[in-house]
This record gives sequence, structure tokens and C-alpha cells, in this order.
Amino acid sequence: MKRIAVVGGRGFVGGELLRLLVHHPEVEVAAVTSDTQAGRAVETAHPPLRGSGLRYRRRSELEPVDLVFLAGVHGSTAEILDDMAALAPRIVDLTADFRIEDPALMERYYGWSRDGEHAGAFVRGLPELHRKQIVDATRVAVPGCMATSAILSLAPLAARGLLQDVQVDARTGSSGSGASGGDANSHALRSGVLRVFAPFDHRHEAEVAEALGVEVSMTVTATPQVRGVQTLAKVSVGDVGERELLAMYREDYGPEPFVRLVNSARGTFRYPDPKVLLGSNYCDVGIVADHRGRALVMGSLDNLVKGAAGGAVQCMNLMLGLPETAGLTFPGLHPV
Repeated sequence: MKRIAVVGGRGFVGGELLRLLVHHPEVEVAAVTSDTQAGRAVETAHPPLRGSGLRYRRRSELEPVDLVFLAGVHGSTAEILDDMAALAPRIVDLTADFRIEDPALMERYYGWSRDGEHAGAFVRGLPELHRKQIVDATRVAVPGCMATSAILSLAPLAARGLLQDVQVDARTGSSGSGASGGDANSHALRSGVLRVFAPFDHRHEAEVAEALGVEVSMTVTATPQVRGVQTLAKVSVGDVGERELLAMYREDYGPEPFVRLVNSARGTFRYPDPKVLLGSNYCDVGIVADHRGRALVMGSLDNLVKGAAGGAVQCMNLMLGLPETAGLTFPGLHPV
């Protein structure tokens, strides 16, 4: 059994990591940290973990493990990276600290200056695009939830030079703002809304642009759901027809365990819909084209699973030489 530690296990992503890890057949959760909750049972923050016996401890109490997940607040990884590297030969980071390699992009979107040497040591945590690098990596940075959906839905077109001036319309549930999302994320102000909160320059925009190598403009809307992300991108594909586009996606994603092409002629859920993905590690993608040379590319996922903790566990499996799908085969819930 591989010994795993979760640093920052108080928030939604930390809780989702633990939910996946305590049922994982090949790993043992050796430690969960939260300096503010040290000594308390993890189930006080994450009730689905009742009976797990896990208790929070301080980060200073950590002992060596095979791999550590860093799930604290954005900006925290850079401060503790050297300490964590001394405890674990492999690190999977779920904060934004090292998702972007280009220092200029990091400065523009986050206002942070990052050590270029450290940033270059992190592999982008998308197995579908970087599997070989992740297998050999010691440090992996998991992309943001909306970035994951947009990148995976657009990657087949980017690989074939069919993307330019991309506009992404992203919708996200309230859990995307974290367990401490502020007053604007309270039920009274979030329920029933379709609130555009980032007309331009959302931080995930930088990740999508860097990963795909194209200019991207992203607009983000808050929805009343708790979980779920959906991204829609309109692109010009010229004289490439829908049948040919679908063939590209089948070629790229046919062997992938957690990306599914969804484009049905009938049924209620004809296209990617986050409602049917809740709790699962799947990203559903779809593409339709019209007679004017335009295509609509769709992506959906559970922001806490494939968009965060599930994607991180998928990377962990690859890094530790475990079956990639281990602990991640839950199909989701319907109806909810």
C-alpha cells in the first residue's frame, strides 16, 4: 500500500480527495492536515467520512510518505514546497501556484511573481494530453475545473490547427468558489442566479490559452447548482463537416477511460450536461457544426472530481505505477 498525505484537508477539494482515497484499493491515507482544526475528527468537516477514523493534524507533524497532495488556498504551495519535497518524493498540487508556466501570464492573471525554476518542474496534470510526462513526473499541477473542461473539449481541434480567436462561455456551480466563498456565494445571494461574474480575463483563461497555444477569451457565469461545470466554445472550422469533426474526437478520445464523446440524435441528455456527471471522474465532450462553417464545442464535468480531486487521483495513479482508473470508476448519480 502506498502512503499518502493530504495537506489542506478542510475545504471542499480536500474532502473530495479524502472521499476518493479512503476507498482506493491501493493507498492508505497516512495523514490529513489542517492547522486550524488539528486534533478534530475529519468527519466534522466532511460528514461522508464518518467512520473513517481520520483526524486532522498540524502540517509540522507530517512524516515521510510516498506522495503528498497540496489542497490548501491558492498561494500556499509556493510557501511550503521545499518542506513538502523533503517529506515526499512526489507532489500533486491542486492550488493555482504552478498551473501556469509563463511568468508573464502568471503576473497578468494572478499578480504573482513565481520562481521560474520551480514552475518549470511541474507537469500539467491532464493525463489525456500529458500521460507520458505524468508517469515520470515528481511534481504535477492539476488545472482548474473550467480550464480542464475547456482544454479537453478543444484539444482535438487545437492539435489539428483548427482553433483561432476562441471564445469560451463557462458556467460553474457554487462549490467552485470553495468552502469559504464569501458573502456573494451565500445561499441567499446565489440561489436562482445566472450571474456573470467574470466578463473577461478569468484566471482559467490563461491556463486554456497556454495549454492550447491559442488566444482565448473566457466569460464565466455563476449558476444555482452546487456542483458542475459546463463550457461552450464557438469556433470557425471552415469547410470541415460535423461528421469529420466527430471522427477526430473519436480518434483522440476513443481509448480514454474518462473522456466520453456525447452527441446523440435523441434523448433528454443529448449533449454534455454536468447534472449526470456528479460524483464521477468523467469529462463529457461534444461538438456540433452548422452549414456556415461554425462549430459549437461543449464540455461538462464535476468541478470537484474530474475538475480537481478526481483528476489529481488519476495523476497519482500514473505517478505511482497503479492502474489509472483505480478508485475512480464511480459512474455518477442520476437523478439528483
